[in-house]
Amino acid sequence: MSDLHYPFPELPTAATSLEVAPGVHWVRMALPFALDHINLWLLDDGDERVIVDAGYGSDATRSAWSGLLDADPRPISRVVVTHHHPDHLGLATWLAARNKASLHMALGEYLAGHAMWHQLPGYCVPDMVEQFRTHGLDEPRATALAERGNAYRRGIPEMPSRFERLRQGSELSINGKIWRVLIGYGHSPEHASLYCAELGVLISGDMLLPRISTNVSVYAATPHDDALGYFLDSIRELCNMPDDTLVLPSHGKPFKGIRARVAQLVEHHRERCDALLSECSAAKTAGELLSSMFPRELDTHQVMFAMGEAIAHLNHLEKRGALLREVGADGLVRFMARNQR
Repeated sequence: MSDLHYPFPELPTAATSLEVAPGVHWVRMALPFALDHINLWLLDDGDERVIVDAGYGSDATRSAWSGLLDADPRPISRVVVTHHHPDHLGLATWLAARNKASLHMALGEYLAGHAMWHQLPGYCVPDMVEQFRTHGLDEPRATALAERGNAYRRGIPEMPSRFERLRQGSELSINGKIWRVLIGYGHSPEHASLYCAELGVLISGDMLLPRISTNVSVYAATPHDDALGYFLDSIRELCNMPDDTLVLPSHGKPFKGIRARVAQLVEHHRERCDALLSECSAAKTAGELLSSMFPRELDTHQVMFAMGEAIAHLNHLEKRGALLREVGADGLVRFMARNQR
């Protein structure tokens, strides 16, 4: 990561914020996963403030927000949600209601969130587990996922019933400055990042992280999706902004060096694809390939992401023409290098 620069070596302490650009404040809150934190953002807006991302829906996060907001008399006018995952959308409805604020997100994120929260076909746990079984996930881990139930709903106590829609190119005027919405794909249906050219700041959400690679998964509703291709196209678009842009990610520290980080991620996924190709001289399921992609021990939460990511890489290689997909007499989906057929 030598091409990345981290201007803020210190982390904001619990229930406090750290100003990282004029009127832009970094808040860091805990998560109950192996990924143990999320960065949230408070933006000054004259006599009001704007929240970007809401944190996981837990009592601890609610208490942290209450302490932080009570310390400043300015009301919250808007809550902006980058995407529908629980660590981002979790307390958005509560925060908006607490402050009589409007809630802003992309349509695809609003609908996907409701589909998962209400367990609609293609987005429910039984369909996800069946997809993973079809791709060769072993029965003990499939059963563990099924028995875990709707973990998504546990992270979001209440879903919003109305919202202001964000689109590609939408502009939000905050504190007299324009923040432009950039829609990205692959990590979630319509992930909204926010870019302020005047400040030289990009709130990247999960689309660009400094030290870990963003999870890219395939939903059961869209089993042949090229989520990885969408993601790579989206992050390459970020290279059009100045390289000294301050990137504010959802996990890890703020950094500069967009082009270097995008290049690292593109190379990371190329290496993963090459490794999968070498493994597929004989037909393999995603489940059989899981240990080569993720050699460490995975808990049940991580297995869900790992299977989604394995399928995303295999779908991408199939779309590129490097792999062939076949469904065996046992009903399992396998992939084999095209030149091996």
